[in-house]
Amino acid sequence: MMMADREAAWVAPFKLWVAGARPRTLIAAAVPVAVGIALVSGRHSGAVSLAHDLNPNQWLRAFLALLVSIGMQIGVNYANDYSDGVAGRDRNRTGPLRLTASGSVPSRQVALAAALSIAIACICGLILAAMIDQWWILIVGAIAGIAAVGYSGGPRPYASLGFGELFVFIFFGVVATVGSAYVIGGGSIYWVEALVASIPVGMLAVAILQANNLRDIEGDSRENKLTLAVRLGRRRAGLVYVGVLFCAVVGVVLLSMYRPWVLLALVGFVATRKNVSLALSSSTGRDLLPLLGSTALLEMLAGLLIVVGLLI
Repeated sequence: MMMADREAAWVAPFKLWVAGARPRTLIAAAVPVAVGIALVSGRHSGAVSLAHDLNPNQWLRAFLALLVSIGMQIGVNYANDYSDGVAGRDRNRTGPLRLTASGSVPSRQVALAAALSIAIACICGLILAAMIDQWWILIVGAIAGIAAVGYSGGPRPYASLGFGELFVFIFFGVVATVGSAYVIGGGSIYWVEALVASIPVGMLAVAILQANNLRDIEGDSRENKLTLAVRLGRRRAGLVYVGVLFCAVVGVVLLSMYRPWVLLALVGFVATRKNVSLALSSSTGRDLLPLLGSTALLEMLAGLLIVVGLLI
């Protein structure tokens, strides 16, 4: 490939790179950091004025934590695009365009983009560890990085073993929420409260993945990509989606034992009636495309209301 062609692969299809990053899923990376900020700010002052609750160093740590979370999410998305593409698991997709499988971007460039995204997350994590003098968090970061690559890569990708939902709950629920509160608070954290807060955050992130996998059951089954949804089948996978939303509601109720105003987040679940109906219907493939967008919107709305409830 000539130099001009290599540059074109990066510069020309900017919209393709954005699509490959899967912007709708980035909500799952931003919400836990926002909740972490609110856990630290609301606990210390009980006021809504964030500008006065957090000092400049805490805001810097919050920004770095956001870069870690988003960088890791984008890295996972690109790595998934690359691994599934080269393995031929994306040939029958009904969802958004995949860079590798479609041939829109060379596979090596997608792999490099994944490595770059994860590297940025790791660098930001290194800076955070130095800022709060807690170097052990680098071990957590290393585990997260390995897990990100192993999600759909390697000889036995665990997304194809039915463990993708567990990965999302642990790393984009517990680790992201508790970790954000920990680094923003400088090592000072109310552990039980943060762990409880991670339940609805993690479950909503799992719901996004489940909505994605519900849509792709037919294509994934043909490619022998045995996600949890494929293993369960359409009807039971739909029930799991509804169960995940129910667990998110339970998590909000549990969190209200510490911060009563987080019950505001239940307002966000009122709109899930259509999601539940669609998940429990017999719809398949492209007919399930709206479910991912509406689930991402639910996480954004519910996450925002959790943040507000934590700050009141």
